[in-house]
Order: sequence, then C-alpha cells, then structure tokens
Amino acid sequence: MAQCLINTPLGDMLAVEADGALTALDFLPEGAQVAAGDDTPLLRRVKAQLTAYFAGELQAFDLPIKPRGTDFQQKVWQRLLNIPYGETRSYGQIAKEIGQPGASRAVGQANNRNPIAIVVPCHRVVGASGSMTGYGGGLPRKEALLELEKTP
Repeated sequence: MAQCLINTPLGDMLAVEADGALTALDFLPEGAQVAAGDDTPLLRRVKAQLTAYFAGELQAFDLPIKPRGTDFQQKVWQRLLNIPYGETRSYGQIAKEIGQPGASRAVGQANNRNPIAIVVPCHRVVGASGSMTGYGGGLPRKEALLELEKTP
C-alpha cells in the first residue's frame, strides 16, 4: 500500500494505492497533518490527472480503480462512472438505472460512502428537484466541482 498527499484548489486530498489500483481518494479535514507520502507511478498519474481536471483540461479520468464496498455499493459506484462530465443525475435516476427503482435512499448512502472522490463522480448526484444535497467533502466543494464542470 502507498499513499500521498495531493494539494488541490479545494483542499488537500489523500490518495491511497493498493495492488496497482487507486483504492481511496478523499478530502482531508482542514488542519489534518499527513506526511507527503509515497511516490509511485500510479500516484504520480493521479496527481497529474487531478491537476488537469482542476485546470479544466481533463473530463474523464483514466486510472485503475478498486473501491472497496458491498455489491450494492459497487453497482452504484460503477453507474456513477457513466455520468458524463458536466451532467448530473438524481438519486432516484441512479436507483432506476441499476434496476432498483425504490432504492434512492440506499443509493444516497452508497454515494456517501464512495471512497474515491471526484474520480468516481458522486458530486454529480443531486436531489430530485436538482437541489444540492449532501457531499462527503462538504456542499461548497460539491458546488465548486459542478461549477468547474459547467465551464467549457
């Protein structure tokens, strides 16, 4: 396992690699102290792609990922990967798309437990009315990510 700290315009993130795949990417709480970390080819790719994403130069990540979770969570996270850059879906839409139309709350819980922020774009999931709803990194970050993706 290897990990590194990545500075982004929205705050520091911790990237974790295991078995040649990205297994976690999450915003750190403000003031958290983490060593700079390891330097592996994959973690360098993660840094480079995040930098390009925040510069508006990258719309789709090309990284091996391996999020850990239940079968249901895996199904939700896999579906999130299909939401195009700059678009959003509701929790209910995701539930229908995975064949479980009554599971919008469970989709929300899976979304909340997404271990690979931004790359698995849980920020692209909004309330049924299009309203901003919870985001593990905080609503201001979710709004900033969606705003970034609106910019051509």
